[in-house]
Amino acid sequence: MVFLSPEAIFEVKSFSKIILVCAFFAAIFVANLNAQPTANPPAEATVTTAAAAHVEAEAPIVPPIAQVLFHIGPLPVTNSMVCTWIVALVILVIVRVSTWNNIKEIPSGMQNAMEALCEAWEDLAGGVLEPKVARWVFPFATTFFIFAVLSNLVDLIPGTGSIGHGIADTTSSLPFALAEVGRPFFRPPTSDANLTFAMASIFFVMSLYWALRYNGPVGLVKHVFGVKVQASKLAFVPLFLLFIFIGIMESFSILFIRPVALALRLYGNIFGGETMLSMALAQKSFMLSVLFSLPGYFFETIVCLLQAFVFAMLTIAFVGTLCTPADDHAH
Repeated sequence: MVFLSPEAIFEVKSFSKIILVCAFFAAIFVANLNAQPTANPPAEATVTTAAAAHVEAEAPIVPPIAQVLFHIGPLPVTNSMVCTWIVALVILVIVRVSTWNNIKEIPSGMQNAMEALCEAWEDLAGGVLEPKVARWVFPFATTFFIFAVLSNLVDLIPGTGSIGHGIADTTSSLPFALAEVGRPFFRPPTSDANLTFAMASIFFVMSLYWALRYNGPVGLVKHVFGVKVQASKLAFVPLFLLFIFIGIMESFSILFIRPVALALRLYGNIFGGETMLSMALAQKSFMLSVLFSLPGYFFETIVCLLQAFVFAMLTIAFVGTLCTPADDHAH
């Protein structure tokens, strides 16, 4: 009988985990490759006019605007809205299942994962903000992180962007095969600028509310425009004019630059990743698709997690600049 040392057992387990992760990404790639519409049109299909060919050549692989699937009264429902509702439902189910009459003093399983996630974000917020402000912002930032992570990862699910209404592929033996998808049923929620700007708008409103609650109306004006250094009477006037100018620039940042930067950073990264994967999977050569797509899935997974973390951390950092004790300005 051969006995393995603890170090050898650890190496074997680590190696097996690496193999499982690689197999998981390979399975996602194969499923997405099979779900993609064929890149080659039928041989007998011809373009009737040069203008039509020019328009088709200029059509983006992933349209920047989410397509409307149906209407609920006057409200148009897009494919990104459908995925948003699905993500919200998944979050509610996970939270409810992990806390459904099964809260243990010593957590395990799903409850353990949820508590670890919440405690990690509580520690992050507490390390940047005052305890009082951290209690306000922590639930907000944690919710943003969970929602953004799941919304971003929708991009990696097979069928996203490739299942929907389109032109039937008469050369394929598979049922419901499409030569081109004109209106996909599913689109990553955060690849729609409407959602990211809505998230940034919520942050904008809540950050102003917390700033007013922490500083008061007069205190907030002093916080933005006041002289933040100790100065003699002779130097106070030029410093006052300088900090008025700085306050105007900071007001422009608070009211415009910060929300727009939050929205565009998340939207641009996820939309760009979706476009990159679609271009890789649309290659005519199978080997080229493998060469470009498989590394793309690893990269896009990291981007999805990182951008959700950055979005939530920036909300904490931006609130921290508005909710700072007055004593800190003199240092």
